[in-house]
Amino acid sequence: MSWSIIILSLVAVQRLLELVLARRNTAKLLASGAHEVGATHYPLIVGFHAAWLLGLFWLARGAEVDWFIIAGFVILQGLRLWVLATLGERWTTRILIVPGEKLVARGPYRFFSHPNYAVVAAEIFILPLAFGLYGYAIVGGLINLAILRLRISVENRALRGDN
Repeated sequence: MSWSIIILSLVAVQRLLELVLARRNTAKLLASGAHEVGATHYPLIVGFHAAWLLGLFWLARGAEVDWFIIAGFVILQGLRLWVLATLGERWTTRILIVPGEKLVARGPYRFFSHPNYAVVAAEIFILPLAFGLYGYAIVGGLINLAILRLRISVENRALRGDN
């Protein structure tokens, strides 16, 4: 098995574990009175991420690995864990509004509003570069930015109470 497939398999396992965590947190938040906003675009996000990862498996099989770029990707995983630890049970892949809850203003959220999306945007761009897939990085990155633009717009409106 090639290093590229091993790395992508680890990323896939990580994403699946995150989905399990997100599903658990979502159920708890909904049970505590949260309501979801932006559910109509959620399948677009899931579909894009699944297609992006499957495309990487196909295109990167047997590719040489740039370990310097992989090191950057690993650093991003540390930032991802910081976001997850900061949000705790409030972290989910959906936009859930809990009435009366204040926005988190600690951890990476001290510095800017959407650190999780910044990490995701960087990952979508950087991981393909580690396998020499420059066009895939650019196209995937641009598609992801368009989706994130929609997502952040919906989320910001919901956080302001405009939902």
